[in-house]
Amino acid sequence: MPNRSTDSLFQLIKSLEKSEKRNFKLYVNRHSSGEDLKIVQLFDALDKMDDYDEVLLLLRNKSIKKQQLSNMKAHLYRQILSSLRLIKQEDNVDIQLHEQMDHARILYNKGLYLQSLKVLDRMKEFARSHNQLTYLQQVLFFEKKIETLHITRSMQDRADKLSVQSNEVNTRLVLVTQLSNLSLQLYSWYIKNGMARNEKDEQAIQQFFDTHLPPNVADIKGFYEKLYLFQSYCWYAFIRQDFLLYYRYTNKWVELFEKDTFMIEVETAHYIKGMHNLLSAHFDLQNYKKFNEALQKFEAFSLSDIVTHNYNNQIQAFVYLHISKLNKHFMEGTFSEGVKLVPYIEEKLEEYRLYLDRHRVLVFYYKIASLYFGSADYETTVDYLNKIINWKVDLRTDLQCYARLLHLIAHYELGNFELLEYLFKSVYRFMAKMENLSHVEEDIFKFLRRSFGLSPRKLKPEFEKLLEKLKQQQKSRFETRAFAYLDIISWLESKIDDVPVQDVIRKKFLNESKRKSVV
Repeated sequence: MPNRSTDSLFQLIKSLEKSEKRNFKLYVNRHSSGEDLKIVQLFDALDKMDDYDEVLLLLRNKSIKKQQLSNMKAHLYRQILSSLRLIKQEDNVDIQLHEQMDHARILYNKGLYLQSLKVLDRMKEFARSHNQLTYLQQVLFFEKKIETLHITRSMQDRADKLSVQSNEVNTRLVLVTQLSNLSLQLYSWYIKNGMARNEKDEQAIQQFFDTHLPPNVADIKGFYEKLYLFQSYCWYAFIRQDFLLYYRYTNKWVELFEKDTFMIEVETAHYIKGMHNLLSAHFDLQNYKKFNEALQKFEAFSLSDIVTHNYNNQIQAFVYLHISKLNKHFMEGTFSEGVKLVPYIEEKLEEYRLYLDRHRVLVFYYKIASLYFGSADYETTVDYLNKIINWKVDLRTDLQCYARLLHLIAHYELGNFELLEYLFKSVYRFMAKMENLSHVEEDIFKFLRRSFGLSPRKLKPEFEKLLEKLKQQQKSRFETRAFAYLDIISWLESKIDDVPVQDVIRKKFLNESKRKSVV
């Protein structure tokens, strides 16, 4: 993937839709002087560029001087945001509340205290009905200021009521802050480390969770308190590989939005993430029927106006929808069919490259590599795994480790035996340094080291021995992550039966589907 531009103005312009660009130019023509219209020239120049290149920009636009560029960019950035604010205020609760607060302050500064209080009263009801606690706090603070400085006689016992309301909002905000901090820190741990690798990891996570979970969570009632509580339990369960608990809280997460459907529009990104985690839980539990139902529901939602009219929602929906579509092919054993999705995914990764974080791209590369591995295209598997391996290791060490392990097995399948000795040492050293070697991985390494020089006749019994060992280890909770990243059991069965690995997984899927339909 090409290097992503870090220029904020360029990123903002590239995120604009055609209608937003047209609105910006109309806005500038109405509100700017002739001198300021030079920024339109800068806007057009940046809009035509595929990647930000300041030298090329100045070379192609002689009227823009280098010493002017910084100020022009800052001015253009502000003007674009101002134009967007005018057309986006109806779509966003935050912007509407901010505008109402501006109106209340203008009225107050005019000495129209009672009119200001009326605006604040309407704003308070709107903020309360949309669970916007921070704005509710601002309203109450402003109301108290007016009542303190002026005798409004707006209502009896107003001081007592405002004090009670302020205390209630502050108490809720403290709880929301504690729970959102816990959720964020757990998620950060997962992004850096992946799943718990051993008892030490699990004890550390459990202690952290128990220490930071507020004592009064059993009585919470607010939307955001519940949202961050459910998220915290999701990450806690997933890191510990307690997939049943993970499913239980992802389901609560989604149901929270389905109970208050208007919040889907207020917090669309949280809803999309909740659907993603629910799909992941069904995938981990291999609950194919419910996975399919949730996937259809999510795909329909991705076509709704809430998503299609918001660029950020479009990107998030694309990422999580297509991760789930790839997972569907993994469940069904239809790897060759799944490969057909790759050109479209690559096209969208390029389109969204300015906005996607590296973690999401790494996940896509690993899943695409796994698709090609399942369809026996080991050369392409290696190509995608190299994209992961050659990136600096600063997150998802588990993904880095399993990319190297799958890379090793792909070269084994290609018969690149002259490379294997070097790769063994390199991968083993990397995984040991990360303290990432499980019993499953140790056994795989021993097998590969011992077997790559054996004849086909002697190789089959070695496959069977390893398969028997790994089947026993499947019962260990701390070994499940090895099987989650790499279906080594099916690969071994494919080698023993001399059939493609996707045929083995497909057969298992069909047999399981038949069994469940009978039950």
